[in-house]
Amino acid sequence: MKRIFLLVLLSLLFTSCGSTKSTTKSKTNSKSESIVNYAKSFDGTRYKFGGTTTKGMDCSGLVYVSFKKEDIILPRISRDMAKKGKRIPLDKTQKGDLVFFKTDKNRNVINHVGLVVEIEKGEVYFIHSTTRRGVIISSLKERYWRDAFVEVRSII
Repeated sequence: MKRIFLLVLLSLLFTSCGSTKSTTKSKTNSKSESIVNYAKSFDGTRYKFGGTTTKGMDCSGLVYVSFKKEDIILPRISRDMAKKGKRIPLDKTQKGDLVFFKTDKNRNVINHVGLVVEIEKGEVYFIHSTTRRGVIISSLKERYWRDAFVEVRSII
């Protein structure tokens, strides 16, 4: 009888732990997926400094409104966003992470942010807003972005 009780107790314990872990993971994946899909809905939106709507937006505005839709409030400026979350290695990047850049060679500060939308065969694709082309998806393998890349941060 003691053995049966112990066996039942242990199976409940292991089942409970496994269940909680997968539930948390699916919530995170679901939240990331929602953020990415919302950001993609702005694809083609023109660039507007300080903008956060379909009439125009800048890079941090895109990230800000995408996370806000999931009730995650980030700072409004890319260099301040780069202080949030957890810095992770590039090879651990996942959908929903943020990539940060220094695109102004005259200033040594983070001034651009993108949202990772896909990783395919080690290539990281991110959505962001550029002054010339508005909201687009780019690759970290593109020389300009590879050279300006600073770090990846996980927010979720």
